[in-house]
Amino acid sequence: QVQLVESGGGLVQPGGSLRLSCATSGFTFSMYAMSWYRQAPGKERELVAAISITGSISNYADSVKGRFTISRDNAKNTVYLQMNSLKPEDTAVYYCNARRTIHYWGQGTQVTVSS
Repeated sequence: QVQLVESGGGLVQPGGSLRLSCATSGFTFSMYAMSWYRQAPGKERELVAAISITGSISNYADSVKGRFTISRDNAKNTVYLQMNSLKPEDTAVYYCNARRTIHYWGQGTQVTVSS
């Protein structure tokens, strides 16, 4: 059974940091590109960051470049999103995604940036 379980979300003040984790099972993690998406209320889901199978290539949405870092640990079947200098506009549900010929999704974790 494929599982992607996000954790690490929560309430943080502007300028703060959070580290999201996505623990996976049920598929060959090292063969899948991994991504983080987010969806704010009333908005479409958007790609935040993506990382290649080996972790050697990563891409970011312009809105998070220089503040967020995606990484993966193929030994632990886990992908991470380090989020620094958080802004209120980063508030959203963050989803983990695994992509090869098909997509797998996690259930999401809420991130709220507010004073």
